[in-house]
Amino acid sequence: MPHSITGDAPSSSNPVKDEVMEDDAGNPSTTQDTAAEDVDMEEAEDAKKPAAQATKTEVKLEELFDDFDSDDDIPPSSAPPAPSSPPAAQAFGLDYSSMSPSDPEVMRSFYHRLFPWRYHFQWLNHGVIPTNDFKHREFSFRLQNDALTRFEAYATGDLFRKDVLRLLPTRFDIGPVYSANPRDRKMLKNSPTFHPVAKELCFDIDLTDYDDIRTCCDKANICNKCWQFITMSIKVMDVALREDFGFKHIIWVYSGRRGAHAWVCDKKVRTMDDQKRRAIAGYVEVLRGGAQSGKKVDLRRPLHPHISRSLEILKSHFQEDVLEGQDPWATDEQAEKLLALLPDRTLNDSLRRKWNAAPGRASTSKWADIDALAKTGASKSLDTRTLLEAKQDIVLEYTYPRLDINVTKKLNHLLKSPFVVHPGTGRVCVPIDPKHVEDFDPFSVPTVQSLLAEIDAWKAPEDEVKDENAKPIADWEKTSLKPYIDQFKGFVAGLLKDERDPRVKREREEESMEF
Repeated sequence: MPHSITGDAPSSSNPVKDEVMEDDAGNPSTTQDTAAEDVDMEEAEDAKKPAAQATKTEVKLEELFDDFDSDDDIPPSSAPPAPSSPPAAQAFGLDYSSMSPSDPEVMRSFYHRLFPWRYHFQWLNHGVIPTNDFKHREFSFRLQNDALTRFEAYATGDLFRKDVLRLLPTRFDIGPVYSANPRDRKMLKNSPTFHPVAKELCFDIDLTDYDDIRTCCDKANICNKCWQFITMSIKVMDVALREDFGFKHIIWVYSGRRGAHAWVCDKKVRTMDDQKRRAIAGYVEVLRGGAQSGKKVDLRRPLHPHISRSLEILKSHFQEDVLEGQDPWATDEQAEKLLALLPDRTLNDSLRRKWNAAPGRASTSKWADIDALAKTGASKSLDTRTLLEAKQDIVLEYTYPRLDINVTKKLNHLLKSPFVVHPGTGRVCVPIDPKHVEDFDPFSVPTVQSLLAEIDAWKAPEDEVKDENAKPIADWEKTSLKPYIDQFKGFVAGLLKDERDPRVKREREEESMEF
């Protein structure tokens, strides 16, 4: 019996009035009508979260980060804690298993003990000394009362961490780097100089876009069978981005429930304008039209090398994960969808008669019947080349990545941060290793509740207990989150190494001199 994740979410309780926020132009609007298209809203169908109104407190500027090679997390601040953020230790020892993943105390413990603040800052800052890559970066928070804040920005990573611990958002999203501090947008709203200038190139793959072809689950529900659509998508996209465009620093992240995100972080990518982003999106986009629009793939021949390579990658997945795993044409109604994609009416009539005479015929057999009947001369008008091309298009329609292409096209699009917690499942948005993507199991990803329980159950080895000089072990190192953070740490180290190029370093020094 395959695992499954359902779309059920905790019921709403103690709702509070949505706070008012502003759009890009500074115009007031409520949470419900604010640029939803520019924010990754996978949790939109999840129920409202318990309200926990945060109060504003003044935070002092803290010390900068230590060298990025250190294994320690961000050192604790020397400043006294803000009244609205009692020490996370007060939440220690709770029975997390009985609590909602978005419970304020669960969030407090998670952000205090498990979130990889140091590496997250270095990833977005592209160095260890704060630059405009971080200081002018937009963050958006989904608060406990389900209100949405946008255009948050921070001078240092430590200030960002403090504000998250104060607000305890159920999640936060990452936006672009602006030409000025996003918090100053009101003063600059009439100035043409205020605009987004940089952001990672992002891709979003969501299993709800496969609802018309997956037979095991639908909507927010997933299982091991339909997760294979994400596996094949990552394999196709990762090789295209690396081999066809030469991109190097790509990190794939599990969305926490039913999808995956790609962040392409190379410097040459981050500064691309919308026109270049649209061009890349057009290159990798193959499927067109919605779920009810009929044929979605109509490619010119000869096939582009990217498409030919993709077909080679996908052919085994089509046989095993689609024909055998999904059995997409098991019913008469589903079989008609297959016939509608074939080019010859006479052949279709022959196939229909054969299948009607043998009810319950599996999709693997129906797929083989196409070539078998074609070879018998069932249709005198059949063009074998046209049939081959139609079959290639069908393979692509049932296996090729289905992208939320607007996430890629727009520089100002926000996307959920890695390592936040999905409020519905409680699972952490961890990295996926594209070299071992077939080994990734979304059901083995730890939940925030299980991670906090792992910390409480952890016991230090005897030799470390006796060694007074032993290096303190960070809480995340005591849990099953460690391999994911180690992977992210290695990714960030590689990115920072390339950013040390003399030309990039000179740009950083010029930025740090700005007032």
